[in-house]
Amino acid sequence: MTSLPYSRRAAGIASAAAPIFRFATQSPLMGQRSKPGVADFLFGDPHEMPVPGYAEALAKWSAPQSKDWFAYKMSEPSAQTIVANTLRETRGLPFEPEDIYLTNGAFAALAVSLSAVVDPADEVIFISPPWFFYEALIVSHNATPVRVKCPPPKFDLDLDAIREAITPHTRAIIVNSPNNPTGRVYPPDTWQALAKILNEASQRNGRAIYLLSDEAYSRIVYDGRSYHSPAAHYANTFLLYTYGKTLLTPGQRIGFIALPPTMLHRKEMQNAILAAQLATGYAFPNALLQHALPDLEKLSIDIEHLQEKRDRLTGALTGMGYELGVPEGTFYLMPRSPLADDWAFTETLAQYDVLAMPGAIVELPGYFRLSLTANDEMIERSLPGFKAAIEQCA
Repeated sequence: MTSLPYSRRAAGIASAAAPIFRFATQSPLMGQRSKPGVADFLFGDPHEMPVPGYAEALAKWSAPQSKDWFAYKMSEPSAQTIVANTLRETRGLPFEPEDIYLTNGAFAALAVSLSAVVDPADEVIFISPPWFFYEALIVSHNATPVRVKCPPPKFDLDLDAIREAITPHTRAIIVNSPNNPTGRVYPPDTWQALAKILNEASQRNGRAIYLLSDEAYSRIVYDGRSYHSPAAHYANTFLLYTYGKTLLTPGQRIGFIALPPTMLHRKEMQNAILAAQLATGYAFPNALLQHALPDLEKLSIDIEHLQEKRDRLTGALTGMGYELGVPEGTFYLMPRSPLADDWAFTETLAQYDVLAMPGAIVELPGYFRLSLTANDEMIERSLPGFKAAIEQCA
């Protein structure tokens, strides 16, 4: 018997996600995370207790208020209203509760959005360096991923490259701002220029190209910046969000898809999203998180403290001779590796009990990624290791 025991689709997904899968399951760095005294910058995991009020909110809303408190839930009207009101204030667009679809995180929001608009013959553009799973999600919908690179050191959207990447088969583009891993926040004029490109291409193709706007880090911006969504500039935008970043609770998954009131064929798209949520394994958040959303919406990690950690680490690394930009948002830094082989350099760092992610995993070889969710003690403890590693590789 020569056939594989799993589908070609599963094989394609595994191939697209191979770098992060191999790192998470085979890298010796992962085995060092529990080592006492290590400075762990690998992932956006919490290294301190949850934000004040989070556990209390869950405890408060876990007390049943009706017999169907924990019954099957889709998008609860109370949660939809909270999200719509927040988006009206922060995005300046008249979102309605019926435009909000609660999901179990942004991962599900992406999968549902792709399911709603993409057919097997379609192409989906994504921006590189990307979040780990964009390509895998596109492949999982039997569509063709099309990569467009953002050149360092500024990592701006390459609008000319996006224009050239669009074909008659293009159905969607995924854009992440603030960008993981680069920390770049795209300004309104970039969104306006991208909207012009997408409108012209949609008209030329005779069907809409949808913009999937991954706004997971939209509340984590620095230096007094305001966040601007492409939904204000392009009608056919899916606004995607997760609370897991702002609350630093990636294991408690709640997020949403929001359709702007300007979207063409909005009623038809509402039906398509609901069908996709059911077909994507009932992609709704659990009842407790939806009930608790009025209280969770008010909470956030300390953004000012994150900025202080960003400044402490960027200043110290620059003083040691590392090359890196200052991120405008997210909780990641992307320094350039002193060695061309970023895998080898992260192994050198690990010798000094500093764990960092090779940039090649996010399609940026020659760099490495650090997560600012490391606590203050870890950051201070890591500095001699960073210094020893760059001196060793000089």
